[in-house]
Amino acid sequence: MTRPPLPRPAALWRRLAAEFLGSAFLAAIVIGSGIAAQRLSPTDTGLQLLENSAATAAGLFAIILMFGPVSGAHFNPVVSFADAALGGLSWREAAAYLPAQVAGCVTGAVAANLMFGEAAVSISVKHRASGAHALSEVIATAGLVLVIFALARSGRLASAPAAVGAYIGAAYWFTASTSFANPAITVGRMFSNSFAGIAPSSVPVFIAAQVGGGIAGVALIRILYPALSPAQAGGVVVPHETASGHEPAGRARADGDGGRPARAGLD
Repeated sequence: MTRPPLPRPAALWRRLAAEFLGSAFLAAIVIGSGIAAQRLSPTDTGLQLLENSAATAAGLFAIILMFGPVSGAHFNPVVSFADAALGGLSWREAAAYLPAQVAGCVTGAVAANLMFGEAAVSISVKHRASGAHALSEVIATAGLVLVIFALARSGRLASAPAAVGAYIGAAYWFTASTSFANPAITVGRMFSNSFAGIAPSSVPVFIAAQVGGGIAGVALIRILYPALSPAQAGGVVVPHETASGHEPAGRARADGDGGRPARAGLD
């Protein structure tokens, strides 16, 4: 059977706009729910974390669905560069995604502050740069990369919005750092002196740990899923319009099989 034509690639500016807006919503969700939790449960840190993590997990699920069909819904430089390392995105595109993601997270932080009647920018004084926090960020970020690309390799990218939201929600609790796992959101959270904030002096440690976690995640993917193809990587976080000419994972069709979806085997 003749393979159907690939969708027309999304213009880079459209993908950057999606990454900017998705990152802004992500930061607004994380920081806004943190401010709300702080006000609603001022004496109960555990309840604050529960409220913050539940809102983040649910909100992340929704924004991946909103913006994923355009850009893949990375919202995270580590995910974008991991995708480039695995052949799903060009290095030039990954580099272009980075400032859009950081600017979006900063914009979302400012919006969250304003929605709750705070100063537009209030630099956080919440110090988090301990060895335990750094280890937590390495593990949280590596796990995030594993979740995303394992789903791509096994043809289950339709589950990515729920899986990513669930993973981040859980990682709020099993890591000492509450799982930032994202350099862009780390920078954004610096601009809110709230429950979800991070002091500027802690940011370099977090970003270094996240980069290390991303490298570890890519290495583990290469070991566990060595047959991951650029076409499969090109579909993360969810199948979307690609500019590389790859057919997004989840849309591939096998030649001569009557048009049934191709099966993605595991190694």
